[in-house]
Amino acid sequence: MTTHQETWTTIKVLTWTKEYLSAKGIENARLEAEWLLCAATGLDRVGLYLNFDKPLSDDELASFRAMVARRARREPLQHILGTQEFCGLEFQVSPDVLIPRHDTETLVQEALARRPDARSVLDIGTGSGCIAVALAHSLPHAAVTAVDISPPALAMARRNAERNGAAVEFLAGSLLEPVAGRRFDLIVSNPPYIPSRDIDGLEPEVRDFDPRGALDGGPDGLDAYRRLIPAAPAHLNPAGWLLVEVGIGQAPAVAELFRKTHDYDSPMTACDPGGIERVVGARRKDEP
Repeated sequence: MTTHQETWTTIKVLTWTKEYLSAKGIENARLEAEWLLCAATGLDRVGLYLNFDKPLSDDELASFRAMVARRARREPLQHILGTQEFCGLEFQVSPDVLIPRHDTETLVQEALARRPDARSVLDIGTGSGCIAVALAHSLPHAAVTAVDISPPALAMARRNAERNGAAVEFLAGSLLEPVAGRRFDLIVSNPPYIPSRDIDGLEPEVRDFDPRGALDGGPDGLDAYRRLIPAAPAHLNPAGWLLVEVGIGQAPAVAELFRKTHDYDSPMTACDPGGIERVVGARRKDEP
């Protein structure tokens, strides 16, 4: 995009950027161009449409060009804008955490459906904190605890809890280690579940920018489930639930892990809006 001897109006910039980003392999290029231009100009999308013929200032154009260059290198839009919406809340994101995805809202919805009366909740591998914060908002009388092995992720999660006014206890450590001796009504987790060999074939936005530790689930993607599912019943109150997000095609294998543990009732599965089995969970069996 040259800047000298040309007048770059809003519509001209959007048209050029849509073609440029499309050529870089980016889907929804027009919509992403609008979001980037909103960030550069301070306008919302309605404001853009009301100012289609207005020239951009030099500062606006410079800011926009820098963001477009980053997106063309396949840096995630959310990293460029700095935030991502999840369950109606806004979360700060960075390369330290997995970008919240709308598929994961299914995990939150199922957790609320299974234990709307939960008074104690544990989120394992909290990352940005999106699940824990969303549950804290929807369950104001529950004590919500979140754990993560990554100190930078925990720092981000704490900031997100503060910005959304959520009271969440954050603990550092792996899986259930930080909550030894404690029990909860509800345990949720979106663990790493991408098979190691598949990571290099992921979209550049994921492969090159999401933290590998939040993606790599071992040879078949199920390492975290093999550790978490047998260990969780000792940390569940009577009628407590464990619910986990799973990758495409993993629901049957994860459900079988629940059945083999013998400490749960029959497992359930739930589909995301795309029809993919995205959540597997089960209630702890009543103790004799």
